[in-house]
Amino acid sequence: MRTRFETNSSLEKAREVLADGLARFNPVLNLRDNAAPKRALVMVTKESHCLRDLLYLLELGELPIEIPLVVGNHDELKSLVESHGIKFKHLPVSVDSKGAAEKELLSIVGTDKIDFVVLARYMQILSPSFCSQLSNRIINIHHSFLPGFKGAKPYHQAHAKGVKIIGATAHFVTEDLDEGPIIEQDVAHVTHASTPEQLIAIGRDIERRVLAKAVRLFAEDRIFIVGNRTVVFN
Repeated sequence: MRTRFETNSSLEKAREVLADGLARFNPVLNLRDNAAPKRALVMVTKESHCLRDLLYLLELGELPIEIPLVVGNHDELKSLVESHGIKFKHLPVSVDSKGAAEKELLSIVGTDKIDFVVLARYMQILSPSFCSQLSNRIINIHHSFLPGFKGAKPYHQAHAKGVKIIGATAHFVTEDLDEGPIIEQDVAHVTHASTPEQLIAIGRDIERRVLAKAVRLFAEDRIFIVGNRTVVFN
């Protein structure tokens, strides 16, 4: 159940009253002040389309979140982020430094009071330990309609197979690569005349829209995890 209500009492008093009144049902209650937007740590590599859309919607006031920091394993997007008045941290990742980088990321999550992490085309695989510590708090955008073409050059694979739709999937990150609970998906129809480059352009548009919607759904507490599936209140 998702319920939004107004009260003149404090959040602590509301929690006390609800816990007392519903005690006989032994419920699991999560209360949040809607006036305080959730804080997101956005992680990027080099592609900017998903990041640009999040920043644009944030400036329009259409995305109910705060982005105190963007972390990139490359620094190509630093000027874009800082032009929006947001801090950018360059955190290179290699095979040898992955553990230290993830430790620093967890420190940032705690210090900056981060509620969730958004992988806006962040092209690094996170460790099982990192995923476990932020379970159901990491949202990824996958450049395919899962299940679908995995690995390198998915749009080229799709083109070679002559697909008639392409899509994108936003999902929670788990230790099983691209197997986490699906939050949002969308597709576009294409034809045999579409080139790989055209598929990429169409795919970027779908990716940015799907990720932005998934972020909004999470920010508004509309996603419930049920096993390896989600129940989404649109």
